[in-house]
Amino acid sequence: MKKIFLLIAAAILFAASCSTAPEKSSHAEWTKGSTVYELNVRQFTPEGTFDAALKRLPIIRNMGIDILWLMPIYPIGELNRKGTLGSYYAIRDYRAINPEFGTMEDFEKFLAQAHEWGFKVIIDWVANHTSPDHVWTVEKPADWYVRDENGDFVVEYDWTDIAKLNYGSKEMRAEMESCMEFWVDKGVDGFRCDVAYQVPQDFWENAISRLKKKNPELYFLAEGEEPWLHAAGFDATYWWKLHHVMNDIAQGKAGKAELLAVINESLKDYPSDAYRLAFITNHDENSWNGTEFERMGKAWRACEVLTCTLPGAQPLIYTGQELGYNKRFEFFEKDPLPAEHWSNEDNIRNIYAFYFDLMNFYHDHPCVQAWSGATFEVVENDYRCIDDSWLSYNRILGDDSINVLIHLAEPFETKVSNGAMVMDESAFADEAAADSTAQTAE
Repeated sequence: MKKIFLLIAAAILFAASCSTAPEKSSHAEWTKGSTVYELNVRQFTPEGTFDAALKRLPIIRNMGIDILWLMPIYPIGELNRKGTLGSYYAIRDYRAINPEFGTMEDFEKFLAQAHEWGFKVIIDWVANHTSPDHVWTVEKPADWYVRDENGDFVVEYDWTDIAKLNYGSKEMRAEMESCMEFWVDKGVDGFRCDVAYQVPQDFWENAISRLKKKNPELYFLAEGEEPWLHAAGFDATYWWKLHHVMNDIAQGKAGKAELLAVINESLKDYPSDAYRLAFITNHDENSWNGTEFERMGKAWRACEVLTCTLPGAQPLIYTGQELGYNKRFEFFEKDPLPAEHWSNEDNIRNIYAFYFDLMNFYHDHPCVQAWSGATFEVVENDYRCIDDSWLSYNRILGDDSINVLIHLAEPFETKVSNGAMVMDESAFADEAAADSTAQTAE
């Protein structure tokens, strides 16, 4: 049996439970062991275009990324627009391209080239609402939108630049499915569905079934973590609870018990092959709650390792994360990742190399991949767990296995020993010396 030891000193980690899970989802073969990169086209390059983004894609592919998730690429509403450029999620036309990024021909070129390099490309789909000046608001029946007692569009939260759609309208539902089909015909490989939990389950069941008749290989990612989303046909759901508990543990606000509860809940309530999108940052977290460095401090590396070793976890990397970009992107303005970050040797050597090793580790070991349903077991008698601040667990699938040892308190040094990936070894200096002595004695 192949033994690989991930030694992680962090403010984090987990345990397992055996339970009866919901019925399994079915996944396209290409999605198994896949990693996701969230591409913020506006901020990815100084130009903020599809053509400019193409020049950077080989670096992302080399890092070990399989799926490109494009944040919304459609024209943005002007009525009640926030900021200068507006929110990607206030869509004015589902069948067109935001001129900020280029033309439809530019998108088709981008898609073809990304496919040639081995990527799958999914696009963000916003089915819950449109901008208040979407063509439907004037050309379609009034009942396509949810309205208040005065007949005005309903606005959710502080989203004053949107109008909520009414899923009581069969005609609207049919047109929404048709719009999604338009992009499947263009060749996209699936959809990341914004606030999917606010859209009725039967809509997703019908839409996903219809689209998979055109292309059975499509991948669907839901922004939401309700288990019913898997029953509706989604491959992956957000693992928000994991994200939040990692933040809390890194900040000293939660501990082992809270983390174990999150892990056990996922094992119990979700299909055994469910993909749980695991991340230390994304566009919402970065812009509104802070960078991973603000929220997680020195624990960010260990947290990232967790996103690649927890049961069901499918890792996500967000724009700039691969270079250690420590800034909140403006959401409604042009605020690009500086070009010099791509040539900074410290960034490449210390951050990019870390993600390169971690993504490729995930690819190399089926026992940690989301689809596998590999065994997850706590090692209660691990001699290295000298007190309750330590946790040891195994992931096992056939002859592929790893052992993870976690220190659930500061310091946050980490060591991953698998022949490819070595980080700060200082936290385990004493153990390394002990192992060396033992080997000499043998």
